[in-house]
Amino acid sequence: MKDLHKIKIAYIGGGSKQWARVFMNDLALAKDICGQIALYDTNREAAVRNQKIGMRINETEQAVSKWQYTVHDTIDTALEDADFVVISILPGTFEEMRSDVHAPEQYGIYQSVGDTSGPGGVLRSMRTIPAYEGFARKIKEICPQAWVINFTNPMSNCVKALYDVFPDIKAFGCCHEVFHTQKFLCCVLHDQLGIPQPDRTQIYTDVSGINHFTWITAASYHDVDIMKLLPPFIEKYFESGFYENGPADQYKTDMFAYANRVKMDMFLRYGALGAAGDRHLAEFMNNTWYLKDPETVERWKFRLTTVDFRIRQQQERVEESIALAEGIRPVRVEKSSEEAVELIKAILGLETRVSNVNLPNRGQMPGYPEGAVVETNCVFSNNSVKPVTASPLPSGPKALVMRSLLNNETLYQGIKERDPAMIFQSFINQPLCSTLSFDDARALYNTMVANTSSCLPEELTAVL
Repeated sequence: MKDLHKIKIAYIGGGSKQWARVFMNDLALAKDICGQIALYDTNREAAVRNQKIGMRINETEQAVSKWQYTVHDTIDTALEDADFVVISILPGTFEEMRSDVHAPEQYGIYQSVGDTSGPGGVLRSMRTIPAYEGFARKIKEICPQAWVINFTNPMSNCVKALYDVFPDIKAFGCCHEVFHTQKFLCCVLHDQLGIPQPDRTQIYTDVSGINHFTWITAASYHDVDIMKLLPPFIEKYFESGFYENGPADQYKTDMFAYANRVKMDMFLRYGALGAAGDRHLAEFMNNTWYLKDPETVERWKFRLTTVDFRIRQQQERVEESIALAEGIRPVRVEKSSEEAVELIKAILGLETRVSNVNLPNRGQMPGYPEGAVVETNCVFSNNSVKPVTASPLPSGPKALVMRSLLNNETLYQGIKERDPAMIFQSFINQPLCSTLSFDDARALYNTMVANTSSCLPEELTAVL
């Protein structure tokens, strides 16, 4: 690279209402690197706000690293000479997401997130993959040596599209769900052994699966086998629930909270620990298990995140961004629990780090299809990201992951070939669609496609 300490980061989706501020704060606290952040977004006004916020962050006493923030009208100029490309976008609008999440409810299908699996995940993939095909072509043309970090969901299909269009791309997908589970394991250590405030980064977890459906088969803290502590911990907290970030009933007031009862139930059933939040894990199971109806969701102690809530939350974030950009509110620079900046530093050769990321399978998950995007630990070091071979999953989780992975491969291929019939094969085979008749599944699919047709390539708008 030109200069290991002064870099250019192109940010596609640079008008982000939340994650951009997290990223900018973390960059400001990274003493070893500095440079330019090139913000590109179809909503230029939002990118300009983030530019102003970034400049205000530079002015704080806490900022040890100063960054030049520039706004670009084209993706081409943003990508020019980029060392890193960060992608964090909302595919479509919340109106399309309203259909993703709520249209299936007319058929008794409830989704707690709706952005990765289930009928909502299928439609979101249909909107997202064509956009990522374009991003990959631009990166190949303009900055083929740049490292690409994806944060957009559906994570697996975003990363798949980048590599499919540009096989030599240096890309990986980051997700923080495993971090939350590591924090949950810290709570297990504290509760069972009295270890005060263990650090999640000192817990080694053997992670494998697909994004939002990862599993931990081994976990250790120094010489402590945490997996052996789970049965008594679960016996103690299964009925009441246990939330790593607050009281077990926080889900009643926090749309994104959960009591880990789904995670604990899956461990009791399968002997491995689901390494994502309950809201995600539940969507990979048959729809009568944890998401049969709102009453069932309440018993498992998590929430159905409504799109109305997301719209209100977005408006609050826009108002907050305006206030921060215009100096009405003070800027507070605090380190987040995200690892993107640490991974960038490791790639620059400034440290070595092990973290879970999404990459095409090159043997790190033996027994699963080559090239399918999987999530495992990887070692990050000087200009290198090397997957760590994961331990085999027990037979139950292995079958569950294989079903979702193969179904996702069918979905990706259908979108790539612009083949609605193939996409529908994946749609009807989603675990959350397990109670649908063929005719109802087709009617729901056609309705959802019509609702999001303005964001789809013409070939994907066909009625079945």
